[in-house]
Amino acid sequence: MKTVTFYTVVLSVILGFGACATAKMDKELAKQIRSDERLKIVSAKAEELIQNGLNAGDSYNEIWIRDLNTFIELACKVSDTAKIREALLTFFKFQGQDGNIVDGYVPKEKARISYNYIYSDLAPEFGAHKNTVETDQESSLIQAIAKYIRVTNDRSFLNEVIDGKTVTTRMEDALNYLMQHRYNEKYGLLWGATTADWGDVQPEHEWGVELDQNSHLAIDIYDNAMFIIALNDYLSLTEQNQAHWQKIKETFVQNTRKQLWDPERQKFIPHIYLDGSPFPADFDENALHYHGGTTIAIEAGLLSPEEIQTVYRQMQANVKAANAQSIGLTIYPPYPTGYFKNSWLSAYYYQNGGDWTWFGGRTIQQLIANGFYHEAYEAISPMLDRVIANNGFFEWYTPEGKPNSGNFKGSAGVLWKAIQQFNQAAAIN
Repeated sequence: MKTVTFYTVVLSVILGFGACATAKMDKELAKQIRSDERLKIVSAKAEELIQNGLNAGDSYNEIWIRDLNTFIELACKVSDTAKIREALLTFFKFQGQDGNIVDGYVPKEKARISYNYIYSDLAPEFGAHKNTVETDQESSLIQAIAKYIRVTNDRSFLNEVIDGKTVTTRMEDALNYLMQHRYNEKYGLLWGATTADWGDVQPEHEWGVELDQNSHLAIDIYDNAMFIIALNDYLSLTEQNQAHWQKIKETFVQNTRKQLWDPERQKFIPHIYLDGSPFPADFDENALHYHGGTTIAIEAGLLSPEEIQTVYRQMQANVKAANAQSIGLTIYPPYPTGYFKNSWLSAYYYQNGGDWTWFGGRTIQQLIANGFYHEAYEAISPMLDRVIANNGFFEWYTPEGKPNSGNFKGSAGVLWKAIQQFNQAAAIN
């Protein structure tokens, strides 16, 4: 079934952003990009890695939807699209009666982590799980479907029937789940547990992936920007209830700017707490910069070109202050060690100030999509260097550059996509 040409994939990757990048790349930079062998080396390494399957990486047996969403275009180029199609459909086989979507699924014989596994008669060979502290699973699946269809033009996917419902109806069920079960009337936005930006670990527990009576519910930029992107994607795929979802999207755009953007600091505030914070009263959480959520906000169209420049300069200043390697730096400053009971969220470690190509690569994509080519090339350079130096893609790095969790496909996917954007922009200048 894999008949998609390289040209089609590249074109779809670029067009997926819309027509944001109106500025032309200058000829000198275009020449430099065309001659940069690092781009070719890293692109080839990414293509080789994704041929090994759709699980997230060496540390993960599962197919995670938040990960697959970031390398599905690359997978459609180098893998059997029939398998990718089935992987997406499998998420609907675990969809809850309320419309919720799981994080991921794994063959039963590989289900070794102590999740509260979910089982389905529609996919008896798998066990699934959901980190309920997060609110991005439904949005991630809709985004991934839109990318799959843009690349393959397989619109018949929308009419596939899973247990009596079409994919289109099930996508709308997922959106309705968020509006019915994760929507706060006062602020007009989605909520989740308190986490470090886009992370899936709350501070109240040693592991911290499931909501319970100790959770502190909060609103953040990442969840809501992801929802806006998902709404845009849904609206691009179907005419079903267009006016309803268009109005909701417009309301979310307005409320996100109103409630979460700090015009004085020119940044997004970390959290709006619905019933108190888990952190000490004297902790100034608003001093923290959430780089990942900010990037997703750019993709959602929430920032002006001037604001994009401002937040990028903030990111680079934060990288310098943290002595980090790249704008994959998740948060600056990090939460102090001990603020999360899970020791993996010590300061400058893992999701709390680690350096993640998986998100930094998406920042680069958005810089290119908005015509900031020099900034994007500056930002990608250290990421290319460390892929080559470490001979592979890793989930995250410590600020000093120690790699962790190998063969991470999300990192490969986001860099590959950015490289295709560079190649197209350089080719037309």
